[in-house]
Amino acid sequence: MGSRPIGNRNYPIMTAILCWAGMVVMTSLYVTIPLLPMFAELYQKTLTESAATGSVFSLGFAIGCLLYGAISDKYGRKQVIFTGMITLALITLLLGSVEQFSWIIVLRGLQGAAAASFSPVALAYAVEMFPVDKRVTTIGFISTGFLVAGIIGQVFSSWVSQMYSWHHVFYLLAAVYGITALIVFRCLPKGEVQQAHTSILQPLKQISDVIRQKNLLLSYLIALVLLMSFVSMYIVLGSYLSGPDFGMNAQEMIYVRAVGVFGMLISPLAGKLTRQFSVRSLLRFALALAIGGLAAMGLTTSLPLLLVISVLFVVGIALAVPSLVALVGQLGGKSRGIAVSVYTFILFAGTSLGPIISIRFMEMGSYTQTFFLLALILTLGLVAASLIREDAPESKNAAQ
Repeated sequence: MGSRPIGNRNYPIMTAILCWAGMVVMTSLYVTIPLLPMFAELYQKTLTESAATGSVFSLGFAIGCLLYGAISDKYGRKQVIFTGMITLALITLLLGSVEQFSWIIVLRGLQGAAAASFSPVALAYAVEMFPVDKRVTTIGFISTGFLVAGIIGQVFSSWVSQMYSWHHVFYLLAAVYGITALIVFRCLPKGEVQQAHTSILQPLKQISDVIRQKNLLLSYLIALVLLMSFVSMYIVLGSYLSGPDFGMNAQEMIYVRAVGVFGMLISPLAGKLTRQFSVRSLLRFALALAIGGLAAMGLTTSLPLLLVISVLFVVGIALAVPSLVALVGQLGGKSRGIAVSVYTFILFAGTSLGPIISIRFMEMGSYTQTFFLLALILTLGLVAASLIREDAPESKNAAQ
């Protein structure tokens, strides 16, 4: 089922499209991070209330992730990705046209729900449409797209809102989604419909079986803290660098965020690294690197050193995400589809907590203390990774 080339599939082109689509879709999650102070001032909200523009997107995204995998089983992966992209374009266009904060919140939630039509479906599409020897590498590229979005989204939003207005951030994104939908429609091969006659709710009934597996529960704990720490780090770093210690302006902050892209570029190497080391070993190393980076960020007042440390943190996250996706797929066995959907739900539920937790930590104490607390939360993920004892029997094949 997709483990061998069929027809004239062009795997590099397919990988490039999925990577690009993953990046532009997930850009929506991060575009409000640089806009939080602007929203707080414009609508006379606290920073915590302003952060709801990010949290509600993540919540809508997380809930959507539980549903779209099953919907794509019934109606086809490509069809769901295309329809979701068109819907995302329309909602994003509406977002740019509203003025009331309450409408921004509502539409951000709907935007998140529409964006969720890509991530779990694209991962399932990659598993089915790519041969085994290309699968983890392709997932690595898709994950790179997700991760690079964390930087590109912030840089794009900062630049466009400075040059024009925050409304134009969403207008331009809507245009990008429309073009991407056309590319998906014209260039991605159509896979087989997996379960055309089954109920959409049927896979959801497997959730109880999935969450009873100890190794998967530990994997989900890692997922919860992974992107939570990523989103939190950039919120805290932005506040730290624009504060009295560094006094950086908005333009300088764009450059700082852009530096993180270099750390993302290692993500596609995860597939090759899992051939030399086990998936669990790579995951533990990646988490330890990210934890060390977070803790060290609170100990330096040197800007060049801080940038280097932030890149090391990003490298850790960039290796951990595809490793964890591969591990969950292995541990899920025959329930792989719903296992990955639950993973994606928990991963982005964590991102919805990131803005709230980071702002609370900053209110409680110093930046040094905040970075240490974030490192402590991520340490829970490393402990969980250390407690996962055995991969599924197919792990060796899946890591090829």
